[in-house]
This record gives sequence, structure tokens and C-alpha cells, in this order.
Amino acid sequence: YTNVRGKAVDLGGRVLTLPPNVRVHLATEPCDMRKSFRGLSGLVRRLQQDPLSGHVFCFVNQRRTMLKLLVHDRTGYLIYYKRLSRGTFQLPVVAEGQARVVVDRATLAMMLEGVDLTSVKRRLRHHHVPSGVADT
Repeated sequence: YTNVRGKAVDLGGRVLTLPPNVRVHLATEPCDMRKSFRGLSGLVRRLQQDPLSGHVFCFVNQRRTMLKLLVHDRTGYLIYYKRLSRGTFQLPVVAEGQARVVVDRATLAMMLEGVDLTSVKRRLRHHHVPSGVADT
């Protein structure tokens, strides 16, 4: 990765770190990847969500080769954009007609890393839902 001055920037192996109270909303309909901050925030509103909430909103294109994450972090919007050189993003299975699905941080990380979501077997763990957050 290089910054605007062309100098290399070490990301330390980290791409994205999300606090536990942040939800990841995955839009199930393909998105036009030419959309930027205004267009993506409009799509978030169509999903009946608040783009200023601090939650992450995930969009993929028709071919599932590009993915954008939109988040507002108190000071402005941030877009994380990933385009695959090969392969596709695998999305979780959702019910027909469902416009969005909430996925956990681990599922998002697996999607970004190209893990086959159908072969993932989760072991039983205690799941604590923070107060004020509905479990979906």
C-alpha cells in the first residue's frame, strides 16, 4: 500500500478492526460499484437504516468480484473497497426477498479472505448480546 505521497505504508497485517458493538449489514441485491459516499448512503437509507449510525454497510457487485464497505466514524464517511484479481466473494445464504442480512465480524472477515462459507463449521460458544442491541 502506498500513501498519496507514494511512500510505502505498513498496515501491520491489519485491514479492518471493528468493535464488538458494530453491526455489519450486507445488502443482498447487487450494487453499482460506481457509487461513492452519497450513492451508497442513499442505498443504506433504502434499506431503512441510518448511514450515520456507525455500523458497517456492505455492498457487492453483480459478478461478486468487487465489495465496498461504507461506515461513518463520527468525523466522516469511510469506504473500504476490494476488487478481486481472481475468484468471487461468497455471500451467506439468505431468504428470497430479504434486502439485507446482518452478519458477524467473523463472517465478514471470512468473506474478505475468500473462505468457503458453506464449509465453515462453528463450534458451540456462549454468545453475549450487549444491552440495547437486539439479536438478529
